[in-house]
Amino acid sequence: MKKLLLGLLCLTVLGCAKHEEPEKTVDVLLIGAGIMSASLGTYLNELEPDWTIDIYERLDQVAAESSNPWNNAGTGHSAFCELNYTPETADGGIDISKAVEINESFEISKQFWAYQVERNVLSNPKSFINSVPHMSFVWGDDNIAFLKKRHAALQHSSLFRGMEYSEDHEQINKWAPLAMEGRPAEQKVAATRMAIGTDVNFGEITRQLIDSLTRNDKVKLHLKHEVRDIQRNDDGTWTVTVADLGNGEAETSVKAKFVFIGAGGGALKLLQKSGIPEAEGYAGFPVGGQFLVTRNPEVVAQHQAKLYGKASVGSPPMSVPHLDTRVIDGQKVLLFGPFATFSTKFLKNGSLLDMFSALTTDNIGPMTHAGLDNLPLSTYLMGQLMLSQADRMHELREYFPQAKDEDWELLTAGQRVQVIKKDADKGGILQFGTEVVSSADGSIAALLGASPGASTAAPIMLSVLEKTFKDEVQTPEWQARLKEIIPSYGRKLNNDLELTNQVRAWSSERLQLEYVPVLPEVAVQ
Repeated sequence: MKKLLLGLLCLTVLGCAKHEEPEKTVDVLLIGAGIMSASLGTYLNELEPDWTIDIYERLDQVAAESSNPWNNAGTGHSAFCELNYTPETADGGIDISKAVEINESFEISKQFWAYQVERNVLSNPKSFINSVPHMSFVWGDDNIAFLKKRHAALQHSSLFRGMEYSEDHEQINKWAPLAMEGRPAEQKVAATRMAIGTDVNFGEITRQLIDSLTRNDKVKLHLKHEVRDIQRNDDGTWTVTVADLGNGEAETSVKAKFVFIGAGGGALKLLQKSGIPEAEGYAGFPVGGQFLVTRNPEVVAQHQAKLYGKASVGSPPMSVPHLDTRVIDGQKVLLFGPFATFSTKFLKNGSLLDMFSALTTDNIGPMTHAGLDNLPLSTYLMGQLMLSQADRMHELREYFPQAKDEDWELLTAGQRVQVIKKDADKGGILQFGTEVVSSADGSIAALLGASPGASTAAPIMLSVLEKTFKDEVQTPEWQARLKEIIPSYGRKLNNDLELTNQVRAWSSERLQLEYVPVLPEVAVQ
């Protein structure tokens, strides 16, 4: 009795109650049920089917944030049409290195999806990927000169052979009639076109991957569960505290050997909670987007392309204007945008306190320096926030001269959090792209950043495997499996015509996509 009383006194008066023991232990814990976690979970389930995997998602369905098809442009980013991936160099040349890297990455994604179709993990390819030509479209002497140089430079990479270039109104009208009808005959224009471009519904891919994962009783999906804390244990594992939002926010804890934070804009704050030194100095800058959308079947039927223009001076790379064919849940629509918005939320379903709560003594310096170095971005955002619907329609008519107001409505898309990181020279830099941050022991990793994002989920998650499971990746078993999943694994497609044709034919057949063989290099005028 005396011991019992002493125990009660300790618990109630002295406050020395021990932390609740974890409810269970899992091999892998994935935070966020989007394309990233779905892809990584699929890799790990195929490499180690006996591993236990828990997936935690704060919303009531998967793929409801950045992976949702209405929250992104759905472009299979392969650098065929995105002019910002081929910047002009100081000497007037064109740097194609980024374009080659992104195209290589998207080819890995297509192989990953094609393999899943072959295994019946993914079904009905037309539900998530469709052939849509990728075009670049410009006007004005300087922009035309740039596009012509870009086309010529890209022909030195076998990945871009077959790209067509034209300054002829009649030819461009055949490719994209909406862009040419009503345009002054004397206006100089130019366009490139790549027939093997794609439109992708990343939400559908995510849903199908996670549906397949949860057929394995080793994998558990927990919707309406919010991760509140992440603490390292003495044995190198992690204790993750999770609140059940559907049950009065009751908290439980789970012990995990490996944690991946794939929570989109929410990843930064969770990474900070982990306390790993590798996370120091990272901050985030949120940028939202809106699109004009038309569902008018007569208009939609006249445009079969993702037609990208050139971003205005001072605007960020992800603001490149584009008139897009989309296929979402069987419905074909056209989107035009993006128009930037600003909110301090890190997620579309987030809190206005997100940006402020992510500030620390380690990242406020880099964030301040990055802000001072990117004043044109601030000016651009202020201008975007002041746009009226008439202003947006005016921008649309630069790409679709005969657009009618009544056909178009405004759609609010997702939030993107751009990476800000420490820089030895500038103090801090704003980085457009994605970045994997992981602990030295490989027990935890997070994905920060945005575009090209979902399009390169498969290769990005492959890099996560290589960084966090270094020993396992080197085993003959994992090497053999990875080469089944990604036939080109460990090899580059660029300037390997035989391998490029072989891989593109293999993936295109399974994904029911248009395929055009790569031809030997030809002289470019």
